[in-house]
Amino acid sequence: MHFIYAIFILFISTTSLASNRLKDIVDIKGVRDNPLVGYGLVIGLNGTGDGGGEITNNSLKKMFQTLGLDPVQEVSSNNVAAVIVTAKLPAFGRIGQKLDVTVSSIGDAKSLAGGTLLVTPLKGGDGNIYAVASGSLSIGGLKQGANYATSASIPNGATVEKEVEVAFHKKKSIRMSLKSPDFTTAARVVKTINENLGGKFATASDSATVDLIIPPHYQRNVVNLVAIVENYRVNQDNKAKIIINEKTGTIVAGGDIRLNQVAISHGDLMLEIGNDGEKLNKPGSLFLVEKKTTLKDLVNALNAIGTSSEDLISIFQALKRNGALFAELEFI
Repeated sequence: MHFIYAIFILFISTTSLASNRLKDIVDIKGVRDNPLVGYGLVIGLNGTGDGGGEITNNSLKKMFQTLGLDPVQEVSSNNVAAVIVTAKLPAFGRIGQKLDVTVSSIGDAKSLAGGTLLVTPLKGGDGNIYAVASGSLSIGGLKQGANYATSASIPNGATVEKEVEVAFHKKKSIRMSLKSPDFTTAARVVKTINENLGGKFATASDSATVDLIIPPHYQRNVVNLVAIVENYRVNQDNKAKIIINEKTGTIVAGGDIRLNQVAISHGDLMLEIGNDGEKLNKPGSLFLVEKKTTLKDLVNALNAIGTSSEDLISIFQALKRNGALFAELEFI
């Protein structure tokens, strides 16, 4: 019974139009993080490292050669681990800016606790080095005595060495992409921008793309324009959809979901939805509620008699197949 009530609350919160800031529903082209990755060595482990291996041994040998040493035999140590280092270069990241990094073992290391990452170049998708990482590893969230921490982090563990060149202030136009493509929402975004800027500066080319021409009085002042535009509020429209996870019994309903006239019989439950009202019958009980045309009202009525999540899923499927439920069903 508690479960159905939770669904009811979720549905109420999503049926009305949601007025959101533009910055929360669109992404601006060119303003995004860039993933960085590199290969490195972690040293100083207390016997919990790889203990050799071709990749780790070759890496150690090259490191010694770089330091001016030329070992004759292979170097093998349980105090060293081969790792992959990842980070995100933020939009407009500048030289000298610090980045958080994640370090993950790729060998047989049992734990990276207590280790130190040697200087590791981090490359972008174009193969160029954009940052360099190093420092002491932090193993957080582990209970005392845990020995299998093969992933760690280094807060502010990388320094930006190369910038992604973006002359944002010189842009003549801006392209915005809706995070949830929708024709109605795109049209509302265009209307809101044009009404506030006092001209036809924004146009939508499809359900996900809105192009904004920089007004003459904002030339070379694009940052100020974006700061203004991204705070415009737009009523975001949602597709009528019910998402069902049968494994956990979770149901999330959103959008303007409505029901057509229909009669339902499910186990001991008999339900009739019509233009004048809805009747629910269960042995010993009779419920009558007027003008039930939305899923919100249906869930509310079913909650009153303690319908289980399994019953609700079956009813939704039957309603959809009958054509009485105007919503998309998605199973995950």
